Formats: sequence, structure tokens, C-alpha cells
Amino acid sequence: ATVIARFISTVGGPTAPSSTEQILLTIEQPDNNHNAGDLAFGPDGYLYIPTGDGGGSGDPQDNAQDFGSLLGKMLRIDVDSPGGGLNYGIPADNPYQAAGDTIPDEIYAVGLRNPWRISFDRLTGDLWIGDVGQNTREEVNFQAAGTAGGHNYGWDCREGRNEYFGPR
Repeated sequence: ATVIARFISTVGGPTAPSSTEQILLTIEQPDNNHNAGDLAFGPDGYLYIPTGDGGGSGDPQDNAQDFGSLLGKMLRIDVDSPGGGLNYGIPADNPYQAAGDTIPDEIYAVGLRNPWRISFDRLTGDLWIGDVGQNTREEVNFQAAGTAGGHNYGWDCREGRNEYFGPR
């Protein structure tokens, strides 16, 4: 499983005791690869969590395009304002937060394979996503600062600019 947790250190402390762990989010993983590996706070103060598609060649469970799954997505949560029985809040402008019970409110973007690195440009606030390709392309996805979420980065219908015709 992928576990997103917070730990609290003393002011100026170099470590955080394990006793301070508070689990924010747990995402079950169907396989041991394509589980992503980075997270970052954006210029808006929210935590961005890229998730892989859960593994298997060609995303056999179609998680990246399944709006009911947290896998193959960019999630965005508010760690400072818990609510709704969660240890975190949902930003009011997350693109699917008003879509009802079928789409998790945490989803900010879809269509990622294995986003291993994300970064926000310190000068512009633009978001860059490094996503591992399947066979022929690696991807670097871009979202300009100030644009709304809801992007579909294309996996598993596309691998970079190429159509992808993998197993389904």
C-alpha cells in the first residue's frame, strides 16, 4: 500500500519521533511496481501526491483512466484543514470535488503511468511531472501555474504523443 503520513518534529528538531505519525491516506496497490514516488507542496499550500497506475504492463486494470480509482492520478489535499471525517481536507477548487460519490474528491488530474518526480518552478509556480513510459516514450508533463486542475495526461490511451494500443 502507499501510505501518506505526517510526522511532527520539535521546533528546529532534525527528526520526528515515530510516535507522532498520523496517517492521512492509504492507497491499496495491486502490484509492486508503478506506485509513483514523490510528493510536494504546491505554491497554493496544498500537498500534491502523484500515484502510479498500480503496475502491470499496459495498465491492465485501466486504473489511470478509471475515475473511481486513486491510481494513475495526481491527488491534491489540504493537510492544514482536516474535515469530513478525514485527517486532511479537500481543496474547494479540486475539479471533481462536487462530482458526487463516484469520483474521489482528492483527484486533481488523471492519466499518469508512474510519475516518479514532480516539481514546482520556484519563479512561476508551474508544475512539471516526470512520468515513466511503457515502451517508446518517457514523459515530462507540464501544467502552467494558475490553470485549473482536471487534466488528463493520456495514459493508457497515449504514450507521450503516440497512441498506445497495449493490452486491455
